[in-house]
Amino acid sequence: MSYRDLIVGIIFLSQTVVGIVGNFSLLYHYLFLYHTECRVRSTHLILRHLTIANSLVIVSKGVPHTVASFGLKHFFNEFGCKLLFCVQRVGRGMSIGSTCLLTVFQTIMISPMNSCLKEFKVKAPKYIGFSISLCWIQFMFVNLVFPLLYVFSNRSMKNFTKKGDLGYCLAVDHETVTVSIYAVLIVFPEASLCGLTIGASSSMVFLLHRHKQRVQHIHSTNVAPRSSAESRATQSILVLVSTFVSFYFLSSVFHVCVALLCNSSWWLVNTAAMISVCFPTVCPFLLMGRNSVISRLCFAWITNITFPNLIRNM
Repeated sequence: MSYRDLIVGIIFLSQTVVGIVGNFSLLYHYLFLYHTECRVRSTHLILRHLTIANSLVIVSKGVPHTVASFGLKHFFNEFGCKLLFCVQRVGRGMSIGSTCLLTVFQTIMISPMNSCLKEFKVKAPKYIGFSISLCWIQFMFVNLVFPLLYVFSNRSMKNFTKKGDLGYCLAVDHETVTVSIYAVLIVFPEASLCGLTIGASSSMVFLLHRHKQRVQHIHSTNVAPRSSAESRATQSILVLVSTFVSFYFLSSVFHVCVALLCNSSWWLVNTAAMISVCFPTVCPFLLMGRNSVISRLCFAWITNITFPNLIRNM
């Protein structure tokens, strides 16, 4: 194992540990609120599924790349490769869908009563569960076909010439029509959801700015206005969406390069994998940023896992 593989393996391992601890801490928090029926909001259901989707991406992307970086590139058999790729694609799709649903829902809820969205204010919370279930079914159905046909283990790829490196497994390019089908069934829906997310985020920025202008004359110049819980939640979602769009754009660019190049470089494959795990790793900490109690508990947990001996000696 080379020095660069060791460095990359440590980075993947750190991303995986921090991401899993953060997402599981946040998921436990929302499940605790749900079972105690304390301060349960409509967005909590979306955030629970977003956390589950992020965890799937981290486990299916971070763990195999960590194992491969530490020298076990032939660790997964053909079934393992197909399963990991399928889980990773479903998790990525659900992460995009949940973020889009969260943004659209928050835009509807903060819209004024005289807007065209006033009729959806009451109906929107009732359709959250159905929308999430529909997203799971769609992404599981679409992403089940391609791993079964075009993803193989490193040990069973001797008879194929056109191969794409996934880091821990290899993908086969059988024919050009596959690219078109892949673009229609996977790329186009994901890009559409991202476009809808950006549009809804822009609407939230406009609504917040207009709301601030309307209430500005109420507050005196000496007293700082206190933001409402709705405004704070909206600002938190805007930060989340900005981070999501940035990482998704970079991840898409790198994955397109990996897909187009049959013999992708070592740096390109690993950089694409690192960027794709960044948002699922950072996402729970952005959501926990407004809750200092969860943040402190999560930080203590991560520190205890990463540096147990150091804590005992303090």
